[in-house]
Amino acid sequence: MTSVYDTQVLETLCRDPYRLRKFRNAFFKKALPLEECLALVPELDDQVCFEYLEIVERHDSATDGATKLLLQAKDDHRIESVILRIGTGRTSLCISSQIGCAADCTFCATGKMGFIRNLTAAEMLDQVLLAKRLLCEEGRTLRNVVVMGMGEPLHNETELYAALDALRDPRFFNLSEKHLMVSTVGVPAAMLRFAERFPKINLALSLHSARQEVREQLMPISKVYTLEMIKKALPQNLMVEVLLLKGINDSPEEISSLLEFLKGTQAHINLIQFNAFSGASFEPVSTETRDAFGDALKNAGFKVTLRYSLGSDIAAACGQLAGE
Repeated sequence: MTSVYDTQVLETLCRDPYRLRKFRNAFFKKALPLEECLALVPELDDQVCFEYLEIVERHDSATDGATKLLLQAKDDHRIESVILRIGTGRTSLCISSQIGCAADCTFCATGKMGFIRNLTAAEMLDQVLLAKRLLCEEGRTLRNVVVMGMGEPLHNETELYAALDALRDPRFFNLSEKHLMVSTVGVPAAMLRFAERFPKINLALSLHSARQEVREQLMPISKVYTLEMIKKALPQNLMVEVLLLKGINDSPEEISSLLEFLKGTQAHINLIQFNAFSGASFEPVSTETRDAFGDALKNAGFKVTLRYSLGSDIAAACGQLAGE
């Protein structure tokens, strides 16, 4: 069956550009119920697949503005997306790109699942569509989409790129490129391809340590994609994520290595607290340690954000997603 995200086929099925434009505005931008959208183009009914995921559970944080959605695909596999209602009023959505993940980062619950399969572009876009419908009911609009949930996006380039094209396409979601972000553990060749294809879309590097031996301990994939290889693929402007772990990557030596690694870039560094999950052996650093770490980076001229992860009480924070 034809996908609702297939532009060429939709234009073949509905040859009235005016009605098709009204349908797209209603379905993708306004996120109206499917029945209302189909009333505009009844000829699409029974010929187009409109939904690839369904919400099977919703969990709302009791402490902040996060909502975790447990979504089921047609093959019964499950993934998670997280809506983040920031205190400033902005609303963001964190979407997944894979079921499971092959990177096996030791601090991440998703990595413990192993890799199951890539998500299709339609499944990535459905996460956006379902979240938009919930937010519309609240009178909110979706501002930012980050591909930072389950999976390594740059291990699924073809489907990721198709999803990003639809997210920025005026015929579909029409989101600003500056409000899109992709997070990667560091796949050098793919980073270069991404920067060439999407120069205005933000790239975030999950670095966590600029010392090769420590990064290998935290992220086994670093044995394949070394820091030396990643450094050659760094764009000038990027987000760098550092998850601070007590006694592991919180030393002065870590700060010195990080400053050396990022020399010559205009990186924005996010310092993240560790969010515990079942079976994890790490501990978060103290507030004082994180503040001192951040001050040292700021004094060296870098922009630093001490990031608070929303949704930790519903296992929706960074590193906690596991399709449960």
